[in-house]
Amino acid sequence: MTARMPAPGRIGPKEGTEGGGQSARSIIEGTIGSLLMVFGSLGVGWLASISELRRWPLLIWLRVEPAGVVLSVVVLALGGMLLVRSWLRLGQRFTEWGRESRKATYTAIVAWGAPLAFSIPLFSRDVYAYIAQGRVMVNNLNPYVDGYDQLSNYLQTGADDMWAQSPTPYGPIFLWMEEFVVWLTGGHPEYSIILFRIIALAGAAMCVYYGPKLAELHGINPNRALWLACANPLFLTTFIASIHNDALMLGLALGGLYMAAVGKPLRAVLLVTLSVGIKPITLVFLPFIGLLWAGKGASWPRKFAYWTLTAGLSFGLLGVLGLINGFGFGWISALSTPGSIWIWYAPVGLLGAVLGSMAEAVTLDGELVTWLVHKTGTAVSVAVVLWTMFRGRHELIVRRLALAMAAVVLLAPAIHAWYVVWLLPLFAATGIRNDWQVRTVYSITSFLMVHAIADQLDIFPYIEFDLTAARILAAVVAVGFAAYLVFFDPKTRKLFRKEYADTADDRLF
Repeated sequence: MTARMPAPGRIGPKEGTEGGGQSARSIIEGTIGSLLMVFGSLGVGWLASISELRRWPLLIWLRVEPAGVVLSVVVLALGGMLLVRSWLRLGQRFTEWGRESRKATYTAIVAWGAPLAFSIPLFSRDVYAYIAQGRVMVNNLNPYVDGYDQLSNYLQTGADDMWAQSPTPYGPIFLWMEEFVVWLTGGHPEYSIILFRIIALAGAAMCVYYGPKLAELHGINPNRALWLACANPLFLTTFIASIHNDALMLGLALGGLYMAAVGKPLRAVLLVTLSVGIKPITLVFLPFIGLLWAGKGASWPRKFAYWTLTAGLSFGLLGVLGLINGFGFGWISALSTPGSIWIWYAPVGLLGAVLGSMAEAVTLDGELVTWLVHKTGTAVSVAVVLWTMFRGRHELIVRRLALAMAAVVLLAPAIHAWYVVWLLPLFAATGIRNDWQVRTVYSITSFLMVHAIADQLDIFPYIEFDLTAARILAAVVAVGFAAYLVFFDPKTRKLFRKEYADTADDRLF
């Protein structure tokens, strides 16, 4: 066993009692929130232009009539923020985090996630890009060279035109999944979405399974870790409602990490390699798998030997997959695709934009300055990854990995909600203290839910109530609800205050 087993009495804080009998109310409220989100998705969720659902009378009214769009936006915003409140309140019900809390948390995950599995895609239309890339594969094109703009009538698929000429950033495993789904469904959008959602649900289930196991290995209460990471509204919405392939990527990576921690390195390398085959960002996991394989007290020659062995096995398998599909390691050159944009709330993205604008004001090359800032952020993130590889105690390897992934995410020019979800299970499994750390999780979750609600809306362009008005309305409702949670709600406002958190046990648990 390479990971530290929990010390007696370390799992669970000292004070408080279990509130299993009162958790039902929070679960029911969260379920209502999810159902409201599903209804809202009927009016402003993402649909392909050729979708047969556009012919449904109810959807026609919700999507074409201003009153229907307003109703959909308001209901979606209220539902999303009610889900946030229910998650916060569920966490307040438990301070011992024993058997009842695990049962309640599992119930909440199912009760909140099940309705979202029937929603029209929300907060992202990446699933339509999966369908378009599957068509690229079916047509024997190279997705690492050819964008889906090579397809006839590609705009009808519902995919974002921003990425139409970009190579896919996904690995060979997911390319085959895309190809299989499109081959099986003929590219039918609704049937394809059902299959991609099943894939996402499988990945989410792996996260739910392996996350608490990793926490137990580190002496962290697995039930609290489960609530923080997998009952989290960001986890449920980005993996189930948005159908991101990151769910399967993360589930496989967590499985590999657990296998490495319990002394099954070959299975670990296989699972993490499969994860890389979905989305290559989990290459970051490989050196830490190598450290776990080398074992506690390993010398530097031994560490380098196992790093080499881990990389050799993983890249060897990826090379075989590349030979089979004929694309080789084409995904390496496509890794920069998601980083070609920036988002205003990403620190590096905002800094690059500001300095670029200032450079242009004095007749310098603003684009070059922005590019340099973004690349500097990437370089610093690589430095942090290397530092966490070489420095730190063996018992903290998973925590070091969490910090490495956090650097990759936070120093990128674009930070999406699902990027943050990559971090949640890693930090929850290695300890999020009941102080500024957990308040940060509350705040980030609330902020990103507000942003998702106001940012990604599918509004018919030829109605009086346009996209800008819809986003403003969604933002007003979501921000108003968030302000209520933080400043006025007698139950949740204390969670965001220092004096409340300081009364709790400050240890990792």
